[in-house]
Amino acid sequence: MYRFVHTADIHLDSPLRSLALRDPRLADVIGNATRGAFVRIIELCLEEQVDALLIAGDLYDGDQTSMKTARFLAEQFRRLDVAGIRVFIVRGNHDAMSKITKELVLPDSVKVFTGRAEAMEINRAPGCTPIVIHGLSFAQTHAPESLLGRYKPAIEGAVNIGILHTSLGGAPGHDLYSPCTLADLTATGFRYWALGHIHKRSVVEGTCAIVMPGMPQGRDISEAGPKSVTLVTIKDDRSVHIEERATSVAQFERVLVDANGIEDWRELASAISRALESKRSGVNSDHLVARVRIEGVTPLAWRIRRDTDLLKAEADDRASVIGACWVEKLEIVCRLAERREEPSEDPLFELRRVIEEDILTSDAFQNELVGMAEEIRAQLPPESRDAFGADEVSFRHALTRLAHDGAESVMARLEPTGESA
Repeated sequence: MYRFVHTADIHLDSPLRSLALRDPRLADVIGNATRGAFVRIIELCLEEQVDALLIAGDLYDGDQTSMKTARFLAEQFRRLDVAGIRVFIVRGNHDAMSKITKELVLPDSVKVFTGRAEAMEINRAPGCTPIVIHGLSFAQTHAPESLLGRYKPAIEGAVNIGILHTSLGGAPGHDLYSPCTLADLTATGFRYWALGHIHKRSVVEGTCAIVMPGMPQGRDISEAGPKSVTLVTIKDDRSVHIEERATSVAQFERVLVDANGIEDWRELASAISRALESKRSGVNSDHLVARVRIEGVTPLAWRIRRDTDLLKAEADDRASVIGACWVEKLEIVCRLAERREEPSEDPLFELRRVIEEDILTSDAFQNELVGMAEEIRAQLPPESRDAFGADEVSFRHALTRLAHDGAESVMARLEPTGESA
């Protein structure tokens, strides 16, 4: 029997990417989460007494220069070395930028594959099924062509395990890196392919088990949901048993609050609290980090938009009472009930009509909006530019949404509520 933990896309010490993480306590939770998840991976290896840890790329997040990261990694890998657990690493596109990858001195039990394919036979007791681990690292930050053809052929009579950083056929939010198909991987004759790069977990079982483990820790709302690694057991009959094991310290989730018909501010706060409590009860990670979306038809629509900061403070307070629960951001998608008759002497009604029908749709406004957005986007770091959309269609859609949201917020501050804030 041969057992290993398979992980990828750890992005250790990744910088905070969400501008909404302004709460220093929440920033501390998220900032340390990738380290916390990595420690859990090491502890899983020790608890399960596995033979190896396989890391299929993007251990780092880029051009890391911090020696704190180096010391942390060295300490964790020494824990495995003492326990006799091997580590096999291929560099991904992010690792190729990292100076630590080349400079860090690691125990002899840690194998970092180079840009030349290697096949390593594992020393095993006599009579045990031979195990061969194949790997190939990214030499550069881009690999637009498949690397699969450069791997050494399967060793006959052995259980061949391949480690590869690949985008497969492509996935939303991921550029093409060493693209290949499932059929290509199966045709190699390997028994298990340990993949990395795509942050969403997927498992294909059969004569060739192909596993994309996802990432062990999400970093913002775009990486929502539980995160994990894969525990693999290859039995003496060469069958493969695959288990998912949770690792995330903080779990990002979207939380929907139905505000339809809610007329009282306290009732709205209670609805937020109930929604957070329900989501928190279903999350096994240490912390829930929620993006709360409030939607529906409610007389409070104007006030919610006008006093979003007060509602966010209320939500934060309710979350703190729940415990290990954080509100990362509020999304407001509320509106008033439509008026059946146009009020003849309501200046705000007429102003809203002018904004919606004349201003937002005008060529002059649209051109100005696009110009401002392009100027802002050009000043953002590359990893944040998709916030305005990944293509022209999504770019225009995002601008339309932002313009309408902005108009609603302006109108909310002009609308009398009849209540004190």
